[in-house]
Amino acid sequence: MLIVIKQIFSGAVVYVLLAVANVSAGVNTRASAEHNKDTEVVRGDQEKSVVSYRTLSWSELLPADDLDAMMNPPDYLGDIAEGSAADQLGGQAEGAIAGASNSRYQQALSSERVVESLNSQWVRLPAFIVPLEFDDDYRITEFFLVPYFGACIHMPPPPPNQIVYATYPEGFELDALYDPKWVSGLLQTTLTEGDTATAAYAMTVNSISEYTP
Repeated sequence: MLIVIKQIFSGAVVYVLLAVANVSAGVNTRASAEHNKDTEVVRGDQEKSVVSYRTLSWSELLPADDLDAMMNPPDYLGDIAEGSAADQLGGQAEGAIAGASNSRYQQALSSERVVESLNSQWVRLPAFIVPLEFDDDYRITEFFLVPYFGACIHMPPPPPNQIVYATYPEGFELDALYDPKWVSGLLQTTLTEGDTATAAYAMTVNSISEYTP
């Protein structure tokens, strides 16, 4: 189904659907047993402690009915021919989406609803980085985590519940935006509104490592 959607409709909707299906931009978000068992020493206010991270897929950030809505798009999307004017984000495509603004599908594409059980959980998430703030040494200290390359930069943002606002005071350097990372930390169901996007989740990051499937 996703291959057909990719052929008939370009832009944000396609990438959202691909991300939900855990196949976007080469990031395999199906957790391996090895990653599920990862632990890390975390320094608290008074002492160090060992935490065990739960590896999440991006679809797990979506409430069940949001996921169901995005995996079952309206029939009108099938009438948009690839390469046509309506295949672009502007013009007729925008009008078609606006006309379905009351549909469950459209609501899911802008949903701020979260999975409350994920609040205050130690998690590991494979993600692409969208830098927001830098320190004096040009190290990234605040950033969005997103499920596909180009989100919030070259393409419109995914739904808020598919964006995580992350803080990492010690900062890090990123060689290329197209390189995904494993990002580990404490997840919160906290809404953060930015100039480029709104994130329904937030994370205090403890570590960032190279992504490996």
